[in-house]
Amino acid sequence: MSFEVTGKLHKKFDTEVKTQTFQAREFVLLIESGQYPQYVKFQLTQDRCALIDKYEEGDMIKVHFDLRGREWNGKYFTNLNAWRIEPATPHTAPTDEPPPTDEHFPSAADEPANMTDFGDLPF
Repeated sequence: MSFEVTGKLHKKFDTEVKTQTFQAREFVLLIESGQYPQYVKFQLTQDRCALIDKYEEGDMIKVHFDLRGREWNGKYFTNLNAWRIEPATPHTAPTDEPPPTDEHFPSAADEPANMTDFGDLPF
């Protein structure tokens, strides 16, 4: 399952080498929606650990992630496995330009008079 969320980078942690062949890195995203802010921890693994390097705490980012779960010794764990991070795109602000007027759009009166030939249309 693939998801995405936008928020402020709250904290990023150092890469941890778990085994000789596996490394992971965590970071926390502050999501301010609703009444209470949410601090959500994500995980990067292997070659993706460097994806967070170019962002500073306080930057607005969009995180693409997968929801992962597993069982170990009768306990259940859930990970939010990030696989892509990009700068958050701000919502387009309205401009001060006036809306286009009708003079930019052709009207039915502008069409040639011979538009009654509909050829071989099926309806």
